[in-house]
Amino acid sequence: MVVALSCDDEYIDSITPVAPGPDEAAPEVVINYPAEGALIRVADDVTPIDITLEASDDIEIQSVSLSLNGEEIATFNEFKDYRRAILEYTYENLTNGDHVLSVTVTDLSGKSTVQSVNFEKVPPYQPVYAGEVFYLPFDGDYMELVSITNATRVGNPGFAGEGVQGGNAYAGASGAYLTFPTAGLLDEEFSAVFWYKLNPNPDRAGLLVISPPDPDNPDAMNNRTSGFRFFREGSATNQTFKLNVGDGTADTWFDGGAAASVDPAVSDWIHLAFTISGTSAAVYINGELVKEETFDGVSWTGCDLLSIASGAPRFAEWGHLSDASFMDELSLFNKALSQDEILEIMNAEMP
Repeated sequence: MVVALSCDDEYIDSITPVAPGPDEAAPEVVINYPAEGALIRVADDVTPIDITLEASDDIEIQSVSLSLNGEEIATFNEFKDYRRAILEYTYENLTNGDHVLSVTVTDLSGKSTVQSVNFEKVPPYQPVYAGEVFYLPFDGDYMELVSITNATRVGNPGFAGEGVQGGNAYAGASGAYLTFPTAGLLDEEFSAVFWYKLNPNPDRAGLLVISPPDPDNPDAMNNRTSGFRFFREGSATNQTFKLNVGDGTADTWFDGGAAASVDPAVSDWIHLAFTISGTSAAVYINGELVKEETFDGVSWTGCDLLSIASGAPRFAEWGHLSDASFMDELSLFNKALSQDEILEIMNAEMP
């Protein structure tokens, strides 16, 4: 069988244009950044912000208009793809305070869609207490507010959905923790204060650790000659908080035993603190002194890394790894806080 095909003009059939259908749907718009409720935290009172969005229409986009707090800041009328536009605009002068970003997309038939988000540029954090050099509130992110620095995340830490202040807190997970460089944090004296909701599983964990590397034991580090290790260990019914500090040649233990122990079954949020001076170190629970000893002062040799909610990577040999507990309102100080100062902070933050 022979089948013959014919076409006009050098084997090319004529093409009949297809008219577009009726423009029935209104345009759509998605604002990718800033998100609803976003908090913009930077060191400057005025900062640029990169606005990103996606607009689309079933037939053709005519225009996209951006307004901030009711004033138009940008308009787009030309698009590479007339049905879908991915746009970015840098607004240079975002000031402190609450803001409303509105995006209006209009199609060729005159139909418009408006999408808005509310966000806030938060004023730069000013330390509240004398000697405060680090403040991490865990309010939906892992940003330290004195230096405006984001933590390095290891694993998949989360958020508790509750907190002492700000409505949220750190929630630990297996294999998860945060790290920060220690630049600007280390002095002859040191203190840490934070709120903590204990999960006794696992039965031991690191809470805060600044330790040197351990080249002789790189896979399970445990060099305690400098820095400190604040951790817990025990059982499902009794957890004891302990501090270990290195003076450059040896380490000293600050173990309060029963006085520094908590029953997880009856524990809600507790306030933890420890202080290190040139002559002593002390541990506090809910503002009460549970252990204090004299020693020769801390050495910071090799201590370039802060670990939060785990002993890893530099205090790992004894299994004090990731903590599944909640943590909130972490502050570090370049001075040894007095008991009265610890109580002042605790009472100011107490819900």
